[in-house]
Amino acid sequence: MATMMKTDASAAEVLAGLPEEDRQRAADRWRVHRLREEVAARPSLWKRLGLLLTLVGPGILVMVADNDAGGVITYAQTGATYGIGFFIPFLLLMIPVAYVVQEMTVRLGAVTGRGHAEMIWGRYGAFWGAFSLFDLVVANILTLVTEFIGITVGMKVFGVAPIWSAVGGFVLVAGVLLFLRYTTWERVALWIAAGNLVFVPLAIAAHPHWGQVAAALGSWQIPAGVAVGGFLYVILANLGTTIAPWMLFFQQSSVVDKGLTVRDIRAGQIDTALGAVMMGVVAIALVVLTGTWVYGTPGAADFGVHRIMAALAQSPIGSVGTALFALGLVEAGLIAAIAITASTSWAVGEALKLPRSINLPPQRALPFYLSGLMGTALAAVVVLIPNAPLGFLNLTVQVVASIFMPAAMLFLLMLLNDPEIMGAHVNRPWQNMAAFAIVAMLIVANGFYGVSVVFPHLL
Repeated sequence: MATMMKTDASAAEVLAGLPEEDRQRAADRWRVHRLREEVAARPSLWKRLGLLLTLVGPGILVMVADNDAGGVITYAQTGATYGIGFFIPFLLLMIPVAYVVQEMTVRLGAVTGRGHAEMIWGRYGAFWGAFSLFDLVVANILTLVTEFIGITVGMKVFGVAPIWSAVGGFVLVAGVLLFLRYTTWERVALWIAAGNLVFVPLAIAAHPHWGQVAAALGSWQIPAGVAVGGFLYVILANLGTTIAPWMLFFQQSSVVDKGLTVRDIRAGQIDTALGAVMMGVVAIALVVLTGTWVYGTPGAADFGVHRIMAALAQSPIGSVGTALFALGLVEAGLIAAIAITASTSWAVGEALKLPRSINLPPQRALPFYLSGLMGTALAAVVVLIPNAPLGFLNLTVQVVASIFMPAAMLFLLMLLNDPEIMGAHVNRPWQNMAAFAIVAMLIVANGFYGVSVVFPHLL
């Protein structure tokens, strides 16, 4: 006991000499070290589970936030328009796709202790750093618009005016970011993220035709008579809501701000895998829900989220289930807005070499916080523009994300294959093969969509 107290006192002296953000991060790491010592001294399932729960967070957050309001609306429109035959197997495929992409950010962040923007600027120079940062900020602002669409549409079900929904959403995002240190910020965000699972019991309560769901898994078919251009557009939208540039920046910076190291890579991989499964289950639940009860309704292909919810009110989930759907839409917008705002702040802070940690109080790092919050405020204002084509904008944002993604992936792959940076943790051959296959899939899908737009009668 005396030795332990002496060690704690020595650690406190070392921490006192560090910059504030490093001191907070080191204190978190010390707690992890102590937990590891307890597991080594008296191993048990509960102690191992406690250590794992301490280390998880970035992976679950990035994947659940990926099921954002724009994603919920996209999946709901996908099921309403095309049913379940093609997109249930497609979304199952997206689970390993998302894992392969995001697992690389875990290793890169844990090995280097640097965020994604900082790595690109440091390794490839200001031009490519500015290019990637510009892509990220533009895509993030556009994506945040879809989050506030979800928040305002969902709260409108409960009689809340859009202006109050947008203001309230912004205040919550700003408050969580400004006034909570990383550990608390992450845990609050995880509690909000848990609300994303509401769509799973809703899909079960809707009594879908499980035989049709099983048949969809056994025969992957494109619906007959679909317009190729529109179908490719929806595929790109689903790709864009599964993997997006902000996710790379968010998870790597989150790993760094949490203080994860090489010893934590395995826990980070488990964290990311759990998140990917949660993401896929919720996405499939949404397609099953609307594919069962909205698909086939006259004009369903043109339904926005308002009409989809009106149609669901006539299904077995009724008005109560529709209200829960609206709450899930609000939750999805909030958790994604929290994550995307943080990703912008981290990336800008890394690029401009600002003090950059959610552990820092606002008075120490106001430019860092404002860089993300300004984009969030702009998105909240855009949603309030009268007669804005919000439904079209939602799908377009997801498509833009899929167009930006190949360039972001190539930067990531170059970093993961650089032995000077990664050492023994460089990508293995199978990881490169999987990642390049994902890049090829994105490029091919983007190419076919471009051809369908320029030469609509060719495909």
